[in-house]
Amino acid sequence: MNREYLKRAERTPSTDHADVRETVQTILDDIEAGGDEAAMKYAAKFDKYDGAVLLDADAIKAASLAVPDQLKKDIEFAHDNVRRFAEVQKNSLKDATLEIQPGFTLGQKSVACQTAGCYVPGGRYSHIASAIMTVTTAKVAGVENIVVCSPPRPGVGIAPAIVHAAHICGADKILAMGGVQGVAAMTFGLFGLPKADILVGPGNQFVAEAKRILFGRVGIDMFAGPTDSLILADDTADAHIVATDLVSQAEHGYNSPVWLVTSSRSLAEDVMNRIPALIDDLPETNRDNAAAAWRDYAEVILCESREDMAATSDEYAPEHLTVQADDLDWWLDRLSCYGSLFLGEETTVSYGDKASGTNHVLPTSRAAKYTGGLSVHKFMKTITWQRATRDAAKPIAEATARISRLEGMEGHARAADVRLAKYFPDETFNLSASE
Repeated sequence: MNREYLKRAERTPSTDHADVRETVQTILDDIEAGGDEAAMKYAAKFDKYDGAVLLDADAIKAASLAVPDQLKKDIEFAHDNVRRFAEVQKNSLKDATLEIQPGFTLGQKSVACQTAGCYVPGGRYSHIASAIMTVTTAKVAGVENIVVCSPPRPGVGIAPAIVHAAHICGADKILAMGGVQGVAAMTFGLFGLPKADILVGPGNQFVAEAKRILFGRVGIDMFAGPTDSLILADDTADAHIVATDLVSQAEHGYNSPVWLVTSSRSLAEDVMNRIPALIDDLPETNRDNAAAAWRDYAEVILCESREDMAATSDEYAPEHLTVQADDLDWWLDRLSCYGSLFLGEETTVSYGDKASGTNHVLPTSRAAKYTGGLSVHKFMKTITWQRATRDAAKPIAEATARISRLEGMEGHARAADVRLAKYFPDETFNLSASE
């Protein structure tokens, strides 16, 4: 594969730092041992908030009243889109049965988890959309108990728009607590909450590490690192739009990689020339994040052909993948490793992040090689069952006994033996592994 780096990343993001792991493990251990009181201690330290932890109906109503009408309409619009797409996903799950032998039936069915814990970031930015994405999808899946936690701001609490979004999307409980302590509260069932079966939602490196440590005790949506985005563009692309899209994703954080893969040197150079001014034009906090991400983590890669471009993209397995190139159907058929795909300049990652309907909780750090993003399916378990007549079970029992003895698992073999002896007392069976 022919590939030329016009800009190569100086650094590679990682959330698996030993100091982060040690800090998170200590907090989790303290809270598990100390319960509500320990969680409140860490909330006071990190959230610097001493208000009510669980929001009651009056607090939720007050938060909703503080949200402007137009923003409420926008939240409802996004919620409706996410809900309808999630319903399509759920309808793709089908119960099934198969008569594997005459009279011996196997089956599967999909069952929702009982309790989901949804983390909604609220520190640097108020992630209204994360409340919509996580809660709506869990609700459509049929999760019985949906708990939301979000970091409160000192003297204010959770951003009113997050509270409103979580409420209208179907949250049963809303917890004003962020970081590791919020994740711990949902996992351990503190403050009278049901213990979470699964934890979902984006967060900083401490939240991501908490989920990593707790995985196994609870399910998680995925192991998450900093958000990343890749754009595939040929000479038909608009350099200003490409540059704007790259900057829009770099503002997520100082270590959020953005990559441009193109077959056009002139486009690449044009985009690279435009980006500094676009970054300078952002508000200060956004500007600092985007500048650091572009400086340290961004790459611009020149390829000879669209096949080389596609192969490069599949190798990077980006969380967000945008195609601004000719023949979009070819790219849709060819590409396979991404969290979510945005075809053509008429759509953009920002649409998926906020309001179009696909979920924005997506695999990062090349995890798109083996998993997709948050969906109804993440909240559901596919479980199996079987039923048989005695005659239908006979050949299954014989095979089970012989295979078990060959493996050295005599107890398994005898579970088949006793049924054959009971149901067919007048018959003789060859159940030795050697025969």
